[in-house]
Amino acid sequence: MPVGTAFHERTKALCESLNYREWSGYYTVGVYEMHHEHEYNAIRNSAALIDISPLFKYRVTGPDATKFVNRVISRDITKVSVDQVIYCCWCDPEGKVIDDGTITRLGENDYRWTAADPSLRWFQQNSLGLNVHIEDISEQIAALALQGPTSGRLLKAVADANVADLKYFRVTHGKIAGVPVDISRTGYTGDLGFEIWTPWKDALRVWDKLMNEGEVFDIHPAGMVALDIARIEAGLILIEVDYTSSKKALIDSQRYSPSEIGLGKLVDLKKETFVRRDALIAEKRKGAGRALVGLEIDWNEVEALYDKIGMAPQVPSTASRVAVPVYRGGRVIGKATSTTWSPTLKKMIALACVERQNAAVGTTLNIEMTVEAVRHTVSAKVVPLPFFNPPRKTAVPIS
Repeated sequence: MPVGTAFHERTKALCESLNYREWSGYYTVGVYEMHHEHEYNAIRNSAALIDISPLFKYRVTGPDATKFVNRVISRDITKVSVDQVIYCCWCDPEGKVIDDGTITRLGENDYRWTAADPSLRWFQQNSLGLNVHIEDISEQIAALALQGPTSGRLLKAVADANVADLKYFRVTHGKIAGVPVDISRTGYTGDLGFEIWTPWKDALRVWDKLMNEGEVFDIHPAGMVALDIARIEAGLILIEVDYTSSKKALIDSQRYSPSEIGLGKLVDLKKETFVRRDALIAEKRKGAGRALVGLEIDWNEVEALYDKIGMAPQVPSTASRVAVPVYRGGRVIGKATSTTWSPTLKKMIALACVERQNAAVGTTLNIEMTVEAVRHTVSAKVVPLPFFNPPRKTAVPIS
């Protein structure tokens, strides 16, 4: 049975819909109201507060902590400064992605590492021979994502910390309601936003301060349904949806290299060594077989399908995580894994993994769409990712 996070006492009282999901053994809100409209609009137009405590969190310390991190991930952690955050992935012995997450460098040999799946065993296996301590702090540290255009002004009002000059993917330290917190300029929405890391036992004080002071900034708690739409607009992938962890893959086609899921930029082949560097060097020479692309679906064709049977378009307002085939010239060349109507862009968009030779921007593909139990295809154009990328996401100083 799932259990509540550090914020469950507050989120449960606010969840009028009783719409919950299970996330890593925790109750997490799908949508607070009966519809996610207000929550999505908070992400894009004001401030949204999202409980992300179910993330797996690890603390890596010790004289060989930096050497260990560099052994596991494909990026070069020696290029990362103290109080900097990086997004990274880590691979299995075949060069296929196990998981992705963030690493915050808190000190010379002190790191906080987040992961979607349990990773302690893999980390311990790769720490043999090193003087490093790896601790699962998932139940010690609670986390909130504060996202949206007014999130910076809200944090400046409530946090005893240097927020105004906080750069993108950096972290600062301070207090909220007297509680020690780390505040990182990170998030999963592709917008101006922050993630707040706080001791589990004091987490409610932080939530209450943000919600009480946040009224003038039009703060809303937001659930996973709204977050799913925002992260697709931002071109951000989700494990077990847009790719399968190599630990859970049943067949070779379910295993992905970093380059095949848009994470090739996170691979530094100039590093001396890391898990399965040689496999990724070999792939670099011949090129990855697949590529992550953004698709803009031709809305006129969607409307025409429904008009033909006398119906208005019945496209769901929530994001779809059901994979559907993508074609070119009548042949399946990949699959769309996350599809949504974008309220901000007023377009139907999708993330897809397709054969590399069909991934060029501007290419017209076809995506399967089922209308009244009849399968059809509609045109979909390959476009650059992310779909949505506002200047405020990275702007400094924060206004």
